[in-house]
Amino acid sequence: MSDEPHVRVERLVKVYGDRTVLHGVDLTIGRAETLVIIGGSGAGKSTLVRHLIALERPTSGRIVVDGVDVSALNDVELNKARRRFGMVFQKYALFDSMTNYDNVAFPLREQTKLPEKEIRERVMAKLKDLGVEHAAKLTPAQISGGMAKRVGIARALVMEPELLIYDEPTSGLDPVTSRTVDDLIEEMREKFGVTSVVITHDMVSAFDIADQIAMLIKGVVVAQGTPAEVLAVDHADVQRFIGSSGVESSRLAQRRPRRDARELAALARARTPR
Repeated sequence: MSDEPHVRVERLVKVYGDRTVLHGVDLTIGRAETLVIIGGSGAGKSTLVRHLIALERPTSGRIVVDGVDVSALNDVELNKARRRFGMVFQKYALFDSMTNYDNVAFPLREQTKLPEKEIRERVMAKLKDLGVEHAAKLTPAQISGGMAKRVGIARALVMEPELLIYDEPTSGLDPVTSRTVDDLIEEMREKFGVTSVVITHDMVSAFDIADQIAMLIKGVVVAQGTPAEVLAVDHADVQRFIGSSGVESSRLAQRRPRRDARELAALARARTPR
């Protein structure tokens, strides 16, 4: 199997007017790996993610997914490529006026021509995968925040994406629920072989779920590597950021056992093409 990264970000620059937000960002993400992006407010994390899921075009540089430069695609090609990406929003972004079932069905109805019977099969399968099939007929307001997070993940997965982005998935959650969300992220990687990108300020989560951690400071990646490598990097700003969170090297010994990303990538490639 090829060792070519699933995603390569090369010299990515983004300028808004006279303000440069991303300064030549370089990143690589292996297939079925989890990359965690950390950094303070205004570091450029959200701008980077919008480019990763092809919602914005770079000023210069490129984003290569499976060998294809998605930043060079035309609008028709880009809309098709976006189906390969899924997004789990910080506040779930579920429609309060819809049932949980209809929330998960929404992207299938909007972006495909599948018959309603097949949509139902897909939606109920994903709700079952996430353990919330019993809440299908309820609305988001009628379930807990943790369950709503699961529904949001089900909606992101229903299009069977190859790349799944999580925006501050543990923000506002208590420690127990936060670790449950960490379990979900790892479970989705193991079940579906998806490549995951997680934006977070939760350092416990970051060091627990990451294969790779990248730290952004003012639009520049100042460190990328395994949790152990980032924890040991000789950079004052990196050490200050991690140190202020209270995470210590002993945290690495508590990391959960993880299935090898290459094994999961092989499983993902073997899935029946859509």
